[in-house]
Formats: sequence, structure tokens, C-alpha cells
Amino acid sequence: MNQKKKRQSMILYVLIAIAVLLVLRTVVYPTFDTQKVSEVDYSTFVSMVGDNQVTQVQLDENNKTISFKTGDGDSATYYKTNQFPGDTDLVKRLTEHNVPFSAEPVQNSNSNLGWIVLMIYGLPILALVLGGWLLNRQLKKSMTDDDEGPSMNFGGGGFPGGFGGLGGFGKSGAKVVAQKATGVTFKDVAGQDEAKESLEEIVSFLEKPKRYESIGAKLPRGALLVGPPGTGKTLLAKAVAGEAGVPFFNIAGSEFVEMFVGRGAAKVRDLFKQANEKAPCIVFIDEIDTVGKRRDAGLTTNDEREQTLNQLLTEMDGFDNHKGIVVLGATNRPDTLDQALLRPGRFDRRIPVELPDLAGRKAILLLHANDVKMDSDIDLDIIARATPGASGADLSNIINEAALRAVRMGRQKVSQEDLTEAVEVVIAGEKRKSTVLSEEEKKIVSYHEIGHAIVAAAQKKQAPVSKITIVPRTSGALGYTMQVEEDEHFLVSKQEAMEQLSVLCGGRASEELIFKEITTGASNDIERATKLARNMVTQYGMSDKFGMVALGEINNRYLGGNSDLVCSEGTAQEIDIEVQNLVETAHQNALRILKENQFKLHELARYLQVKETITGEEFMRLFKNEGLKDIPQTGASQASTSQASETEKDKKQ
Repeated sequence: MNQKKKRQSMILYVLIAIAVLLVLRTVVYPTFDTQKVSEVDYSTFVSMVGDNQVTQVQLDENNKTISFKTGDGDSATYYKTNQFPGDTDLVKRLTEHNVPFSAEPVQNSNSNLGWIVLMIYGLPILALVLGGWLLNRQLKKSMTDDDEGPSMNFGGGGFPGGFGGLGGFGKSGAKVVAQKATGVTFKDVAGQDEAKESLEEIVSFLEKPKRYESIGAKLPRGALLVGPPGTGKTLLAKAVAGEAGVPFFNIAGSEFVEMFVGRGAAKVRDLFKQANEKAPCIVFIDEIDTVGKRRDAGLTTNDEREQTLNQLLTEMDGFDNHKGIVVLGATNRPDTLDQALLRPGRFDRRIPVELPDLAGRKAILLLHANDVKMDSDIDLDIIARATPGASGADLSNIINEAALRAVRMGRQKVSQEDLTEAVEVVIAGEKRKSTVLSEEEKKIVSYHEIGHAIVAAAQKKQAPVSKITIVPRTSGALGYTMQVEEDEHFLVSKQEAMEQLSVLCGGRASEELIFKEITTGASNDIERATKLARNMVTQYGMSDKFGMVALGEINNRYLGGNSDLVCSEGTAQEIDIEVQNLVETAHQNALRILKENQFKLHELARYLQVKETITGEEFMRLFKNEGLKDIPQTGASQASTSQASETEKDKKQ
């Protein structure tokens, strides 16, 4: 707002205060009617004393008057008369009738009238004048605040306690942070080489704008960082400001959302006004989908959010990008953003910040491992291969969990065992030592997990088994069979998908084959197998019946990727039948493999019951008849069901 508008706002506040004062005067303090004092002659006074009507008398020798009252409390009546010089028996008469008298004024409800009037009118007026003076000071101060220093917080106005209803109205709450405050550069970011390359060009433009202007190139007005949670979008934005050495405005999209219409738009105006005065600078809006959601013509609208979005669109069009103002936005829901916000001229670039690949995971682990004391023989490549689909935040957590475990175990450095256990903690939780299963259940669980492992080992295109355990975990998984790819690949063939379905069915097939009975242990296997089979039909075009037809669409790709069917009701029923056929085909394939290796199934299950946890090398040596001596026939173990990365979960009723 300019100075004229600020003055108008101050006048408005004063008028509102006066209106409130009048309401309080009428409601809280009703009209005060003073008590009237009646004048009577002296004979009437003497008669009333004789009739014992007078309850109090005051003698005023200066004015030669007598003030008296009849009755008490609210029913009291006040009178006044002139003294009679010849009446020498007045004191005696008053004493005989027990009438209190004194030379002090008679106390009545009018005695504090001056103070009451002062409290009703004087104090509110004084508060109004003082508030107007403070408001005037705040308005003047707000015009010069932007030039007082490089680090400011425009949060709650100028009143004590952050009272923003007056002086703070419309402030953005954005924090201006200098390069030293961010403390982050591109050296602190790993596993996002492509995103860094795109952002390095923005840094170069901020540092040497004339180099680009000489050829006619224009600085991108904005760049949208898109990716799953935990991939480092905010970290990248801070690194850009740290590399360029420019002020960094950091504000969340939710801070623009207000209850009153117009306040969000005022915050947007204030933010870009500050950015224009601090240019060159970086404006980072985190979770921009909060304020930038797509506008529609539905019956339910949000005027405040739409006004805020319209103001954001206007501001991004209006600023001069030659000054070096770059708007960075971050979101994991790009599909919900308004198209007007995504067009060139506002967000010119869309920079994917995806989950890291194998090399990226290793680089991230190495970056975080530099902050922790590690043994010299640590192999981070094993951890990187065991964590496909992990984000940067997940990998950082794994390193931290390993360090915590090393401290619990009384070691001074993190070992490979700590890192391996940390991976399992992140995937399936801590070991749950309190769970005790019966011997029969332990036996079922051992056969279940070995069933997964044998089906995986017997198929050509499945990842090698790296670990089998029947130790329960706090996440609800009673155990799991872990497979780790030797090399990372990004395409999955139909044969590989069918083999994965067979592996998921291996646990249930083992129970059916050995015990002629099924349990609830395969609940998570069934859920995952059904989801994979449905994706094969609706998204991957791997169904012989439907062929290359997209029958579903993915929503919220970066937040779980749930899919919705885009077909008729009749087609949906046929899809269900096709999904059942795929899962049943895989189930029969798993049964066939286990029947062919039934002797190994018994042998390995007994071995797992005693050992509780076996490595992939142990499993493969026994499976390939390379021999493991002294395999016990019976044993005690802790039980489980699960597979791969979090296979079965305990869903017993």
C-alpha cells in the first residue's frame, strides 16, 4: 500500500474504534441518571425527624445548610434545608431520635460521579488517542523497514506480542536470509546432478547477467522443482542462493492462505515488493500447490485462495527479470497446479528432482558418511544396491540409524553390520523380541519364507536372494526374504513381471503344499501381487486380452501413485477376471517349482528354524547341493512371514 492508502486505513481504524466506544457506552455503561436533592423548609425537616424518617444528617456550618436523607440503599431520598439560627436543641433532638449526624458530607451515589465519568469517557478516549499514535508510528516505520538491514522478519506487525491485526495486516511473513545464513552450496547436494546443472545456469546468470544480456538471453522468471518427498527440493533452492550469494526469501505456500478475503493477496504483493527492493535475489515458495491449485468452474470455490493465486500470477508477470529476481517453487503434486501458473513467462522451467539411481544413492551415502566415524572396510555399494527406491532423506536416516546402533553396541565407529541392520530398521522396523510363537507357527513361517526364496532362485530373471530371516519386526513384519539386484535396470519385461508374481505367491504355495492349509501370513503377498497384476493389465499393456490399451491413469505420481480405472463398468469386470487369471497362473507356477524342489524345501526350512537368519550365500550353497553339514531335524526359532522389501505383515485377526 502507498502512503495515501495507509492514511485511509488509519482513519478507518479510528472510526471503527469510535463505533466500538459508543457501543460499549450504550451496552456496558447504561445512561447514568444523577440522584436529585429536594429542598424543603426547616419545619418539614423537624417534623420528619420527629417521625423517625431521617436516617442521616450532615451539618454544613460554612453554607449554613443541613443535608439529610430518608431511607437506605437504593430507596434513599436526599433533602436539603437551611439552618434555623434559633434552634439550639437540634443536636439534642437528633440524639433523642438516634439520627446519625456529622460535619462530613453525606455519602450517596453521586459522590464519585467525577471518577465514574472519567473512567467511562476519559480512559477509552485516552486509549484511542494512544492507539492512533502507535498506529501512525507503525505505518511510518513500515515504509522504511526494508532498508534497515539484510536480515529481517516481516511477521507480526509493530505491536508488542506480534499483534498483527492492525500494523501487521497484509505482511508476508517472508524471511530474508543472506548467503551466510543458508549455509548450503551445491557441494552439500548429491544424487541430483541433472537438477544441479539446470540450477547452475540460474546461478551463473545472477552472478554475471551481462554475459547473457549481450546475446539477448533472458533470465528465467521461475523454475518449478518437482519430485517425491525427501528428494532435496528445498535443499537445492537453498544451494542456489548460497552459490549466488544473494538474499533468499523462503516462505511456505500455506502462509499465504488466510481466513479473510484479500489478506493472502496482500501478502503476495508485500513479498514481491521486498524482493524487488533486494534484487538480485531468490524467492522460494515451498509446497506451492497449497496456493496454486487449479481453478475450476465448480460450485465450491474459495475466493481467498483464488484471489491469492491471481495476485501471484500478476506479480510473476509484472517484475523486471533483468533485476535478477528468480522465483523457485517446490511441489510433489504438479498435476494439481493451475495451467496459468505453469506457462512460460512464469515458471519457465520444470526441473524433476527424482529418486536417486544406484550411483546417486552411493553418492548420497558417501556425503552423509563423511559426517560419521566409519570403519575403514565399509562398503557403501552394498547398501546402495539394497535400497532401491530410497530417497535422500531415507539414506540420511539409514546413516544416522547405523551411528545410533554403533553407540548402543558400545563401538566408537560404525561397522558394516550397523549399516546392514539400519537398512532393515528403515524397511521393516526394529527387531521385536517380545513376540513368541508356538512351535507349529514357527514351522509354518519357516516353510513360508523358504518358499519365497526357492521360487526366486529357480527362475532366471529374478534378483538373487541376499537374506532370509524369521525374526519379527516392529513394523508388523514377522520376517522377510530380501532380494538385491546385482545391477540396476529400469525396464521390466512381461516375463520378469510374471516371475515376480510367482515369487510373491511362493509363500502361500509352500503352506498349501506342505501343510494342506493356508494362513493369514500371505496377506501382504496377496496385496502386492494383485496390485502388480492390475498394473500389468491397466497400465503396462501386458494382457493378451486387452493388449495395448490404457485402462487406468495414475494420480499423485509422487505421493503413492494410486491409479483409477478409465473404462466402462463392463470392462472393469473383465479386468478383474484377467487380474485373477494372471495371479492364478503365477500361483500354479510357484506350486510347480516347489514340488520339483520339495526335498530342498524341507531341508532349508529346518535349517532356517534353527538359524533364524541365513545369508544368501548360505541359502544358495545348500540349494545347489554344495553342502551344509549338520542340518538339524528340529529346532526352535522365532517366527515370521514377509518378503523382499517388507513382504508380509502380521494381519492376524
